[in-house]
Amino acid sequence: MNALDPGGFGALTITKAITIDATGVEAGVLVSGTNGIVVAAGASDVVTIRGLDFVGLGTGIKGIAFLSGAMLTVENCRISGFSLRGISIESSTPNAQAFISNTLLHGQTNNGIVVDPPGVTNTVVLDHVRVVNSASVGLAANPGSIVRITNSDFSQNGNAGVYGSGAAAITLDTTMIAANGVGLELLSGAVARMANVNIVGNTVGFNTSGGTLNSFGDNRTTGNLDGVQPTINNHLTPI
Repeated sequence: MNALDPGGFGALTITKAITIDATGVEAGVLVSGTNGIVVAAGASDVVTIRGLDFVGLGTGIKGIAFLSGAMLTVENCRISGFSLRGISIESSTPNAQAFISNTLLHGQTNNGIVVDPPGVTNTVVLDHVRVVNSASVGLAANPGSIVRITNSDFSQNGNAGVYGSGAAAITLDTTMIAANGVGLELLSGAVARMANVNIVGNTVGFNTSGGTLNSFGDNRTTGNLDGVQPTINNHLTPI
């Protein structure tokens, strides 16, 4: 489905495979007190959302909520002003995948992106994604999350820029984590692997006492106000 004319539209629930493409026009989802787009699709369905602006006006709940379906792709979107999560990846479909690229999330009054699968595994790929000025966490990966991040920016978020808990697995490559409350936070069981990552200017650079941090040795950390260097469990060797 293509948006042919510019305009602001309301909430939408998607229950089947579809592409919503607003490339070339000014089209947005403007909501108050509810979710923007809810994806509650079938187990084999693929959904693509492209070129939309999501505005939550401070009371919208989640900009995009991925509740079920095989795959969600979000491209070239802008999401702001939601009270719980800008994007929520929580598909009940086992091994569901989400791909988010060239997308800006700013000014959420709680969290930016949260990956929180309900007892299954969700794999999320972020490429050229900026999550800035969230009141709480930029990116949260909870148990069951596999998150791969490249060419992205998590800055000026009130709590952690990037956060992992439980058995979450996070890979970070060529990414900036700056000016957050905590740069990288890993709670018990979470694992992160980093290459060419800048963690700079955070109030606390690292809180990784409960998790495992692996480094390829080409990361940079400076200007974090606590001045504490992280404990690296493994220095990985490139192949």
